[in-house]
Amino acid sequence: MLTPFHIAVPVRDINEAREFYGSKMGFSEGRSSDKWIDYNMFGHQFVVHLDETLGKDGSVGQIRNAVDGHGVPVPHCGVVLQMQDWQALADRMREIIDDFIIEPYIRFEGEAGEQGTMFFTDPSGNALEFKGFKNIEKELFAT
Repeated sequence: MLTPFHIAVPVRDINEAREFYGSKMGFSEGRSSDKWIDYNMFGHQFVVHLDETLGKDGSVGQIRNAVDGHGVPVPHCGVVLQMQDWQALADRMREIIDDFIIEPYIRFEGEAGEQGTMFFTDPSGNALEFKGFKNIEKELFAT
């Protein structure tokens, strides 16, 4: 059994993060305070922490590296899903994300490690990637 990860990211506004991760993305909220919120991101503990140095209009900086003809933001985090769950998430995100960094598509099509992928940011600029595989066990680390 895979154990859940824990990751914490900075956000510029707790209420904005609550609207995005809770209301829009549909992640259930766990413990919280006026400075942080725990979310259940597909069984993993994803935590947003208020970073007052960002200011209301600030965002987290990032660089981009070329992968499969796209500029992949670094750093980024997300979850690997079964393909049908990824497709359902991609359909839902198309309804709420105005500007994808990388629109949902199939990367490495017909090659080892073929995967659905999409990248977008939360309102604070944290880059998120969600991947989908037809067979995670065989394809996740395929070379």
